[in-house]
Amino acid sequence: MDNIVKFLPKTITDALDEIPSLSKEDVEEIRIRINRPIEVTVRGAPVFLRYIAKPEDAVLLLQKISKHSIYAMDEELMRGYITVSGGHRVGLAGKVILEQGKVRAIRDVSSFNIRIAREKIGISRQLIPFIYKKGWLHTMIIGPPQTGKTTLLRDIARLISLGDLEHQIRPSKAGIVDERSEIAGCVNGIPQLTFGPRVDILDACPKAEGIMMLIRSMSPDVIIADEIGRKEDSEAILEAVHAGIKIMTTVHGGSLDEVRNRPSLTMLINSHIFERFIVLGRSSGPGTIVTILDRDGNPVNGMVGVT
Repeated sequence: MDNIVKFLPKTITDALDEIPSLSKEDVEEIRIRINRPIEVTVRGAPVFLRYIAKPEDAVLLLQKISKHSIYAMDEELMRGYITVSGGHRVGLAGKVILEQGKVRAIRDVSSFNIRIAREKIGISRQLIPFIYKKGWLHTMIIGPPQTGKTTLLRDIARLISLGDLEHQIRPSKAGIVDERSEIAGCVNGIPQLTFGPRVDILDACPKAEGIMMLIRSMSPDVIIADEIGRKEDSEAILEAVHAGIKIMTTVHGGSLDEVRNRPSLTMLINSHIFERFIVLGRSSGPGTIVTILDRDGNPVNGMVGVT
């Protein structure tokens, strides 16, 4: 929370003192909406504070996260979020400015969603017997929002680029397409979160375009991409696989069948490219592993349970 407090107005940091110290470690999101109570998500549950956010809070917050240079952040405003030191992402909502039918920027920002990035270094090691068999297996992580998909994917990327001495796994070249700056939390192109020495990151780059760029220019052994969903993403993944590159990715969904029924992903799933499907839930908190499936959708023996 230290990096978050640095750019919050004092009125809001004072309001956050309502949250017990122990619960602060479990804060996942802080939502600030003008003229409405501040909402804090703690362990998946919303908690509404007594403080009502004021217009001047929004102005000060935007000045701080943009380092008093809001016009220098047109690209971020066009995407609808700003990544700050520590890899935390601040989502924005307000009046959208269009140019030739496309989003140009967001002005009069009235809502902020501060998503707190947390590293859980080492959580992927227990999955090694399931996603590594003489090499990394094509793996898709499935889960509803806020089930820890990105956190797990980030640690898998770290493991791939670092290797694992105990399992005699050498570091591999990992190429990350980080469209929403959530995997690596880059600021000025530099990752704020922990990886090994063999990682290359395309920050704020659309997934389909980024995958093709990595194939052409960086010769990765494994490509990591978060939240695929477009037809173009599926086509790019097929290109990468045919080029001999392994894929690690996530997708929104409650089950493999739910994902398979999405028109943009049907072809990809039915191609049987993915050798492992890891389905996440929240029954024991974010990162709960519901099941691990093979390429045919059958449970893998020895499933590990909870991350």
